Amino acid sequence: MANTRSERRTADVAALSSRGLDSTAFRREALRRLRALLSIDAAFFATVDPITVLFTSALAEEPLGAATPLFLENEFGHDDVNKFASLVSSSDRVGSLDQATRGDRALSLRYRDVLAPLGLGDELRVALMAGGQCWGVLCLHREDSSLGFSEDEIELLRQLGPHLGEGLRRSLTFSSESDTAVPNEPGIVILGDDLTVISINAQADRWLGEIAGDDLADRSALPVPILAAAAQLAGAGRALMSGAAVTRLRTSRGVWITVQASPLRGQAAGQIAVILELANPMQLSSLALAARGLTPAQQRVAALVLQGWSTRRITGELQISSNTLQEHLRGVFDKFGIGSRRELVAALSGHRG
Repeated sequence: MANTRSERRTADVAALSSRGLDSTAFRREALRRLRALLSIDAAFFATVDPITVLFTSALAEEPLGAATPLFLENEFGHDDVNKFASLVSSSDRVGSLDQATRGDRALSLRYRDVLAPLGLGDELRVALMAGGQCWGVLCLHREDSSLGFSEDEIELLRQLGPHLGEGLRRSLTFSSESDTAVPNEPGIVILGDDLTVISINAQADRWLGEIAGDDLADRSALPVPILAAAAQLAGAGRALMSGAAVTRLRTSRGVWITVQASPLRGQAAGQIAVILELANPMQLSSLALAARGLTPAQQRVAALVLQGWSTRRITGELQISSNTLQEHLRGVFDKFGIGSRRELVAALSGHRG
């Protein structure tokens, strides 16, 4: 009887991915159902950009929220076990702290600097994959005691991880749009070398309020996606910073924006500029196509259609027949619930979800 009850609860978690929930509602309900299967004292549950694997939103239960800067510094600035980026590229997407350190948690800088001061011990990390891409990450915590996550619990998360990843992927197709006009001017935030705000313009202040949504307990703090982009830049050493960290995310109104963090030089050396602006259709197309579950072949065809290529040019570029092209297009149209190229372009030509 006990096994039947556990199997039913596991099936409940797996079935959640088809409920059509937005990402915040999905994550909260998933955590509620997971707690019926195993003991969890705190959880961090984030969505990520599948291209950059940067956080796009985060649910951080207490006492984790207050340690966000330390957590990000460890994640992007130090060597440690079970980094999310490592799990994404690993054949095993799940890892516990106790397993990685063979029971000696103090070998982990994250344990010494972040978890132990919070009274937390073992942690179980999962990269949530669907369609070969990562759509989110999950970190479950236990209080600091000798009781860590068991082999059975780790295996349970291996089984549930793909279902949770699929739920997050599908959540990107959930529409929470607003009819309110969206201003087109960019938001600008200047961060110091400790990632605190030096200056900010009015539009950035508005964007930050929408990014925070319900995920941020302390509205005076920067949202996790902004801190993560800046922390990734700073991770290799502030004196050597170059390039930019870029991610795409959707605000609480359903508006897609890009976040780009870039290092500053000259008298402002060591500071980071963060630009927030409306995402254009081309920036959104790859994300939208992947979120709809298109196959790689369908994504290639759809991307060329969005660029306005003719049938002859597409078949020549991809070295496929007209019949094969039409088969791929029918698959694309079915997944978007549309019937023509024009409707596909229209579906991806706006700035909203």
